[in-house]
This record gives sequence, C-alpha cells and structure tokens, in this order.
Amino acid sequence: MKKHLLSMALSTSLLFGGVAQASDYVIDTQGAHASIEFRVSHLGYSFVVGRFNEFEGDFSFDKNKVSDAKVNVVINTASVDSNHAERDKHLRGSDFLNTGKFPKASFSSTSVVDKGQGNFIINGDFTLNGVTKPLAITAHEIGEGNDPWGGYRAGFEGSTEFALKDYNIKMDLGPASSHVKLDLVIEGIKK
Repeated sequence: MKKHLLSMALSTSLLFGGVAQASDYVIDTQGAHASIEFRVSHLGYSFVVGRFNEFEGDFSFDKNKVSDAKVNVVINTASVDSNHAERDKHLRGSDFLNTGKFPKASFSSTSVVDKGQGNFIINGDFTLNGVTKPLAITAHEIGEGNDPWGGYRAGFEGSTEFALKDYNIKMDLGPASSHVKLDLVIEGIKK
C-alpha cells in the first residue's frame, strides 16, 4: 500500500509539479495603469492624438511558454477622447466609429509568437465598426513582480497600425490620414 501511495504521489508531482502554468491577469484599468492611445495624421500636416478612456480585459502569460499566452480586450468606443469635444462627437458618429450602432471594439488573440528577449508578436482578431479582421501587435514585456499591496503584476507595451478603410470607416482625409497607429500599455494584476 505504501509503495502504491508513493508511486501515485510521484506521478502526480511529475504531472503537475514540474509543469509551468500560465498565470491569469486582469488588466488594471481601475488603477489607471493601462492605456490605449491612437495617433492619425491630420492631412499630412500634423497628428490627431487621443485615447479610449474605458476598456477592460485579461490575459494569460508564462514567460517560459510564451506561445500559450492569451489576450482579450473590449473597448467602449464612445469613450474616445481626443481632447476636443466637437471632434470627439464627430469621431463617435457614422463617419468614423459609429458608436451608436457598434458601441464596442474588441481584440482576441489567436497566437503569440516569441521573438526573444521579451519581444512578441500577438496575432488576433480585431473587431471595429462591425468588421472583424486579423491584426498583429508588436509587443514587449516591461517587467513583472510583486507589488507593495501583496499582489503580483506583469506589464507590457505594444503597438499596431491598421487602415481605416479595412474597418469600413469611410471618412477620407487623403492618403496621409489613411492609417491609425495604436499604442498600448497594459499592466495586469494576477488573479
């Protein structure tokens, strides 16, 4: 009997103890330790910059098995903020984000490619203005570790770019304004 119990304990240890598992995190939007910012050329003369003030999400991450990582984010598109009330009203309208019909945008990862030295490509499906298309985010791990409140955190930065027309955004301000760049800073608290 003792032999059987020892054998079972050893098998269980080998099955579960030696396997690193990804940790699950919730994105810290409550503490404002995450941001989604955008930048688009204005007629080729300057840039309109802004952010989405309301979003939520989660991710799973294990630096020893990056390919198993997962990311999910949902954005309240009506929270667009370019620091100009009239422009924001226009951005919420049918020329751009069409927030009355499509109040949410989302990103759900489909794969994560480890590029080494804390760099990744996060591939996923991005939904905006009722259109879903593949999108790749170039990302980098900033760091991870214990926080002063007894929790554990991990932080990343990333960027991507997409054509407005790919998401049925019909407003055309010329070739210089055809693409939007997104910059992301994501800090997660381990669940």
